[in-house]
Amino acid sequence: MAEHREFFYRRLHSLLGVVPIGVFLIQHLVVNHFAVYGEESFNKAAAFMHDLPFRIVLETFIIFLPILFHAILGVYIVFTAKNNVKRYGFFRNWLFYLQRFTGIVTLIFISWHVWETRVQIGLGNADLDYSLMEGILANPIMFWFYIIGVISTVFHFSNGLWGFLVSWGFAQSPRSQKIVTYATLVVFLVVSYIGIRSLITFAYGV
Repeated sequence: MAEHREFFYRRLHSLLGVVPIGVFLIQHLVVNHFAVYGEESFNKAAAFMHDLPFRIVLETFIIFLPILFHAILGVYIVFTAKNNVKRYGFFRNWLFYLQRFTGIVTLIFISWHVWETRVQIGLGNADLDYSLMEGILANPIMFWFYIIGVISTVFHFSNGLWGFLVSWGFAQSPRSQKIVTYATLVVFLVVSYIGIRSLITFAYGV
């Protein structure tokens, strides 16, 4: 019974990592990318997301609670999971380790990012506009912290997407797993570019 429960929790953990958390990650980075087209463009995109009907309910049940569950179970997995050299080999097991490592880095990064943005906005200490991220990233240390955080988060999502497609039965054969590996690499590169390009714009205005 306990094994079936753990199997269910791990499946749910994998699913939430892609939907809705992964979808929200891409949406969030795409909104940030509007900064590339100018301060006004970003402010309009951010205001549109902020003014969505039932935003608090949506954020709670589609973003915060899934992230909380994913993070708690993820930390448990980090300290209990073992590699599987016989099944996946050297390369995939290195990605296995990186998945666990980036999970911790991503958790730290997201926690800090939420504190600097969402919490401060909620407390009335900041406004949701271009100048908020511009001010944060003006500090070179914070700029590189965000670069590392974005890369870590996108890698964790992209590699987790591979695991999701395999564990849910979408990619079972060696050939399909190889195709998924290349596809998720493309996802990692494209989404990382979107995120890093936005950070450079906020920090340097270019």
